[in-house]
Amino acid sequence: MGYDEEIPRKRLGGASMNDEKVIMKAQDPNVRNKNFEEVELGYTEEEAKKEASRCLHCKIPRCVEGCPVNIMIPEFIAALKDGDIKKAYDVISETSSLPAICGRVCPQEKQCEAKCVKGIKGSSIAIGSLERYVADEAIKNNFTTMIKVPKNNKKVAIVGSGPAGLTCAGDLAKAGFDVTVFEVLHKAGGVLTYGIPEFRLPKSIVENQVKSLKKMGVVIRTNIPVGNAITLDELQKEYDAVFVGTGAGLPKFMGIEGEDASGVFSANEILTRINLMGSFKDDAKTPIKHAKKAYVIGGGNVAMDAVRSLKRLGVEAHIMYRRGEDELPARKMEVHHAKEEGIEFDLLQNPVKIIADENNNVTGMEVVNMELTEPGADGRRSVKEVEGSNHIVECDMVVMALGTGPNHEALKESDIALTDRNLIEVDETGTKTSLDNVYAGGDAVTGAATVILAMEAGKKAAKEIIERFK
Repeated sequence: MGYDEEIPRKRLGGASMNDEKVIMKAQDPNVRNKNFEEVELGYTEEEAKKEASRCLHCKIPRCVEGCPVNIMIPEFIAALKDGDIKKAYDVISETSSLPAICGRVCPQEKQCEAKCVKGIKGSSIAIGSLERYVADEAIKNNFTTMIKVPKNNKKVAIVGSGPAGLTCAGDLAKAGFDVTVFEVLHKAGGVLTYGIPEFRLPKSIVENQVKSLKKMGVVIRTNIPVGNAITLDELQKEYDAVFVGTGAGLPKFMGIEGEDASGVFSANEILTRINLMGSFKDDAKTPIKHAKKAYVIGGGNVAMDAVRSLKRLGVEAHIMYRRGEDELPARKMEVHHAKEEGIEFDLLQNPVKIIADENNNVTGMEVVNMELTEPGADGRRSVKEVEGSNHIVECDMVVMALGTGPNHEALKESDIALTDRNLIEVDETGTKTSLDNVYAGGDAVTGAATVILAMEAGKKAAKEIIERFK
């Protein structure tokens, strides 16, 4: 969302700096923690131009190096500064098929903004916020990306409509390929649709980005479970190339006593039911149990999404993480937003048992305190239990947000090679699998990662496929 790591301190009363970035306005925390509307409100035209005017337009743009999809950042910012939104959008669209999404959920503070020269002595340019502004204006004004090359009469099947699949589809369509995307769920978008909450990424934005791909000629077929309705081998025979971007959607659990109790969920289930099935609505067909007190176990972005969603359902929502605040893997701004919204953080604690009543309903957890060790050779601090620190916390819901693994249902009856981590094996290109003309990328290859890294993988695969059929 265009923030560097110093922003939370500034908002909380830190020292002001000259030439600071324009901070995007947000809903009041005590209002937004009761609704699912987008937290960040977006730039006005005046704010966007003011922020764009801060760019130095470096001769060697390190920000571009920091962008996994290599958006020509100085060029789009220059066009924005001049008031030419269409040109700014065209520049972004040359390398990114999902700018309205990237502007909202990419960890710019670790990528493009981390490389910004302005950030050395002050505040980096709010690149993500500017990208979001341009993309949102493009949506309002119905800008489209026109395909300028003729069709090449080659067909490509994309398995999975998440960020890797959609990016691959967009780049191939621009190169003249006929592209069909197969999605097992009833809506396209993958993790963008089922995993990221409405308050961080409105589903209308995802739907619009999908619609843009359809305008480019991409065909999206939902409710098609590859591996069952049609096999990968059958797709190989029907299409000139296949890209597998099935993600990593299988949740992980701790393996502790009591995890089978009623009231124990994965973060995936909570988020999918809320985001894809509207379970937060009063008339939902699959409502989520309205717990009184819930603990979300984990400290990543998914944990923050789950705990903030539960808060909006009126639950007393806690994060429990076995390390300290400095070790939280979630984006600092997401942690900051969670704290603003009243989320409780129980750090350096870890559950060892889930307690249930005679009806197998969760009533609490047995928890141990943890302590950090001295840094090892790699500089990383481990954690260990504090002996004799076992204690009980009361709750009626536990949500596991411990990461995810790959779901290879789409690979059934296929001889595709897998790694010892049960991920799809690729060669030195990073995308070519053991099967002829079958490529793969994103979480199915790397394990759970970020949206932008999945997009980078989709772009790499598209490039390989384009080179293959030149």
